[in-house]
Amino acid sequence: VVVGDIREGSPRVVFQGDEGAYSQLAMKKFFGDDVDSIHVPTFRAAMCAISEGSADYAVLPLENSTAGIVSEIYDLLAEYEHYIVGEQIIEIKHCLLGVPGAKLEDIRTVYAHPQALMQSAKFLSDNSSIQQIGMKNNAFAAKKVAEEKDKSQAAIASAGAADVYGLKVIKEGINQADSNSTRFIIVTNQKVFLKDAKKISLCMEIPHEAGALYHIMSHFIYNNLNMTKIESRPIEDRNWEYRFFIDFDGNLGDSAVKNALRGLREEAKTLRILGNY
Repeated sequence: VVVGDIREGSPRVVFQGDEGAYSQLAMKKFFGDDVDSIHVPTFRAAMCAISEGSADYAVLPLENSTAGIVSEIYDLLAEYEHYIVGEQIIEIKHCLLGVPGAKLEDIRTVYAHPQALMQSAKFLSDNSSIQQIGMKNNAFAAKKVAEEKDKSQAAIASAGAADVYGLKVIKEGINQADSNSTRFIIVTNQKVFLKDAKKISLCMEIPHEAGALYHIMSHFIYNNLNMTKIESRPIEDRNWEYRFFIDFDGNLGDSAVKNALRGLREEAKTLRILGNY
């Protein structure tokens, strides 16, 4: 199905985390502030929600400019027959949040998603006495600190999460990179491609033999297509074999894209178009 704009018709959207999560911020930036939304505890639960129809779209973080890919999302994209229909990049500004009255010297334990801990590694190494504990989402971390009201506990989350949970921003901008952004994808279970799409994402398995990846790359070169990203993920139960995820510029209606896909299908063991958006 080729559509114009997926934001029409008041869609229901699911995000992972809780009120104040960066995923919620990305969702609102893409769909608007008055979007009809639900939130779930895990990325898998978000994928299930669109499979079952309790939501039309899911908003999922795919990669961060500092900490790299969210590997679980790539694995879920391979597992579920879902389609990427949009993307939203938002600036990430991590803050250290504590209960009102807490100071930096009071903090003994910090809670955050592992990616947020990685993105704040320099700040945390400068304050090495603080124990780091991973959570499934930064908003969950902020909620935990607010509920437990312990001055020795802090969360890494957005300033928006501080407002939601009544926490104090102890220190702003603790991520080490000044330009720290996360790319979120908008996913649905319908086979939808956007009419004026400019980017294609695909997933493929290739023969486990010399030159296989080189031959795959040649189809992008010969058709003058700009490949913007390639990632590999291990294939379950097949040691040292990998599934490749590729993003490139183009529209499925372009003759160069059609030509490249024809060649890729001949070379690859499996090929799936994840989206044109």
